[in-house]
Amino acid sequence: MSHYPEPVVTTAQGAVRGRRQGDTLTFLNIPYAAPPRGAGRFALPQPHGPWDGVRDATAPGPNAPQSERKLGNVEMTPYFGTGWSRGEDYLTVNVWTPAAERGDLPVMVFVHGGGFVAGSTRSAMYDGSAFARDGVVLVTLNYRLGIAGFLDIPGAPANRGLLDVVAALRWVRENIAAFGGDPHNVTLFGQSAGATTVGGVLATPEAAGLFRRAIVQSGSGLGAFTTEQAARVTKAAAEALGIAPHVDAFADVSDERLVEAASQLAGIDLQTETHGDPLIGLSPFSLVLDTQPAVSVAAGLSADVDLLVGTNTEEGNLYLVPVGKYATSTAADVDEAAARSHPNPAQLVETYRKSRPEASHAELRSAIMADALFGAGSRALAGAHATHPKSATYTYEFAWRSKALDGELGATHAVELPFVFDLVERPELNGPNALLGPDKPPADLATRVHEVWIRFARTGDPGWDPYDTERRATMRIDAEWTQVDDPRSQERQVWS
Repeated sequence: MSHYPEPVVTTAQGAVRGRRQGDTLTFLNIPYAAPPRGAGRFALPQPHGPWDGVRDATAPGPNAPQSERKLGNVEMTPYFGTGWSRGEDYLTVNVWTPAAERGDLPVMVFVHGGGFVAGSTRSAMYDGSAFARDGVVLVTLNYRLGIAGFLDIPGAPANRGLLDVVAALRWVRENIAAFGGDPHNVTLFGQSAGATTVGGVLATPEAAGLFRRAIVQSGSGLGAFTTEQAARVTKAAAEALGIAPHVDAFADVSDERLVEAASQLAGIDLQTETHGDPLIGLSPFSLVLDTQPAVSVAAGLSADVDLLVGTNTEEGNLYLVPVGKYATSTAADVDEAAARSHPNPAQLVETYRKSRPEASHAELRSAIMADALFGAGSRALAGAHATHPKSATYTYEFAWRSKALDGELGATHAVELPFVFDLVERPELNGPNALLGPDKPPADLATRVHEVWIRFARTGDPGWDPYDTERRATMRIDAEWTQVDDPRSQERQVWS
C-alpha cells in the first residue's frame, strides 16, 4: 500500500496538518475566530491569534455549548450529534478537498441546523467526503448557539451566531485558495435553523461579496423574531438565571448554567399585537430582526447572489410522528395549529381542507405547521429574490417518503440531508427508527440530488426552469423528478 505524507496547508494564522484518505484530504477543527470566553461570548467574533509550528487538524474539536437533544422515537444522533464536546476553541471549520493538486474549485460552506440550540460539525450527517470526491471544497462550521449565540441582550450585538457565520465566510475568502478552492465561487448553504441563518446572511450588508450563491434548505425568510418578542425571551432567561437582563451580568454566568437556562425557556408566549410567533412555539431562539430577511432581499440585498430555495413535502411530520402526536390528531389540533400560525385561522383551515379534500386531521395539522415554519417563509424569500434580474432564483420540493416509524415519517424535515451529502448508505441512517427508514431509497436518488447541488454551486443553474413570480416553476424531487408550476397555489395565496 502506498503511503502518502500527511498534508500540510498554511493558513493566515498558521500551518495545519490534515489527513489523507484515498483521494480526499480532510482538515478538522481549524479556528476561524478567537475562542469566545467570558464576556467575549457576547461580543463580535474576534480574529484568532496565530500559532507556532503545525497545528494538528486530524481529530474533531470541541463544539458550541449545548444540551443533548432527542426527538421521540426517531434516531437523530447523526443530525444533532452526541451533545456538547467541551472546549473553548470551538469557532472552527472542517475542510474536505480533493487530494489532486487543483485550484479554483467551487467552494461550498454548510451551516448546520438544530433549532439554534444544537448541532455541530461533529454530526455524522455532515461528512464532506462525497463533495471532495466530486471536485468541490466543502467547509462545515460551528457557530455560537442558544443564549451565547442568539439571545438578544442589551449591551451586546444581536445575532452573534449569524455574525460567526459571516466571520467564517471571511476566513474562507482569506484562506480557501490554499486548500484548492476559488474564493470567488463560494456557495453558502444551510438546513433548518442553518437555512434561516443563511437567509439572514443574505440580508446582512457586511456579508456582501463574500459568497456568490446560496441554498436555503427548509429555512424561512420570515423566521426572525422582532426585538419586542426577543425581549420577552431575554427577560425569561435573566429570571431563570437570577440576574439583570444586561450583558455584564450574563458575562459572569458559566456555559453550563447558560445551557441549562436555555432548556428551560420553552413555552414563552411571543404573540404581540402586530406579530405572530414565526416558530409557532417550537423554539425560543431565532434571528432577531425588525425587518424580515425576505423583506430586505426584496429591497435589493443579495440581488447579485444566485439562490436555490426548497422545502420537504411533509416537514411538519418530524414534530408530530416521533412523539406520538400524529396519528392521534383531531380537528381541534388542526384548529390549534392554525391559531398558532395565522391571523385568520378559520380561513387557513378552510383553504387547506379545500385544497386537500382527502387529507386526514394529521395530514392537515402537519401541512399547516410545515407552511408556518418553512413553506410560507421559503416562498416569500424566493419571491422576493426573483424580482431582481441580476441573478437567478430556483425552487424545489423534496418529496421522497421515508418509511421510518411504521411508514409515517414520510418526506419530513431533514430527510433530504443524506441525499445532499450522498450518505444514504450509512448504517446509522437506515432502519425502522432511523431517518431513512427500513427500505433502501431509489438507487440513483442520492447521486442525482448531490450532483444537482454541486451543479448549482459550480454554475448557478441546477438544471430546471428558474422561479419567477408568474409561473413559480418548482422541481419536485422523488424517485421521478417532475417540474410543476405554482404548486398548491390556493395555500400559497392564503399566506401572502
